[in-house]
Amino acid sequence: MHTDLPEAELRGYRSDVREPEDFDRFWADTVAEARASGGSVEVTPLTTPLTTVDVCDVTFPGYAGQPVKAWLRVPRGVEGPLPTVVQYVGYGGGRGHPLENLLWASAGFAHLHMDTRGQGSGWSRGDTPDPAAAGPEAPGVATRGIEDPRRYYYRRLFTDAVRAVDTARSLPVVDSSRVAVLGQSQGGGTALAVAALVPDLAAVVAYVPFLCDIPRAIVVTDAHPYREIRDYLAVHRDREEQVLRTLGYVDGVAFARRATVPARFSVALMDEIVPPSTVYAAVNAYAGEKELAVWRYNGHEAGAIDDDAMALAFLRQTLGR
Repeated sequence: MHTDLPEAELRGYRSDVREPEDFDRFWADTVAEARASGGSVEVTPLTTPLTTVDVCDVTFPGYAGQPVKAWLRVPRGVEGPLPTVVQYVGYGGGRGHPLENLLWASAGFAHLHMDTRGQGSGWSRGDTPDPAAAGPEAPGVATRGIEDPRRYYYRRLFTDAVRAVDTARSLPVVDSSRVAVLGQSQGGGTALAVAALVPDLAAVVAYVPFLCDIPRAIVVTDAHPYREIRDYLAVHRDREEQVLRTLGYVDGVAFARRATVPARFSVALMDEIVPPSTVYAAVNAYAGEKELAVWRYNGHEAGAIDDDAMALAFLRQTLGR
């Protein structure tokens, strides 16, 4: 069944989320610190049974220069520089197996598939640790360091994601003027953040993005991962103000207000994990050109392959073949 407001109300829904006053300075300083941390990019070609796609194992410096893994997939025999998709992963997953996720390279794009620090065992394997010590947390990463925005998990992940774009642009096979970011759920929320933090991107695709209008999300769904935040507050009853302030620094609505690159969103009206109103909050706040696919009879899987097919058409039009 539909899990949120009626569709007519969703179309007009706007969030009253207010980001912290130092939001822009916080992120400008965070990204500048990461870029100044140094570190080198390592690209190691793999031998695979594939005949149309080449795969490389990539290590690049993320937050605080800490090493982050990624797969680079490129179409074999196609000369660069190529339009490029930088992809981020949903909650609990990592970059997966090198033979997975071949769509973008098969369609003619260079594809940098970023690993997710401290995740990657829930449904797709990962290889990047999260070395930060952040204090008490509910199971999962959504509350890791949640009482202090400088120690919060998503500060590190979003910074990794910005540095993944920097890394892609440093590769000879990549056309640095034609780079898009893409992801679903947590990956969609990450892509939305990067669209604001790297304003000269070519496009962003955010399927059912997580981490938007968070104060509403944690009280209208009982599903994980938002449930982790609620569980934390159910125990730490006196820390609501601290927690909500931290979440204000990573809320997708705040990033949407600052992002202007062409965007494609999707929302699923039977989604119990990411409430549809929270997606509409980001879409309606988005400052640039945007389009939205509405899946009325789907849950968190959203449009699945149909989302990908539509995103492929969108990116070919926006980035060029």
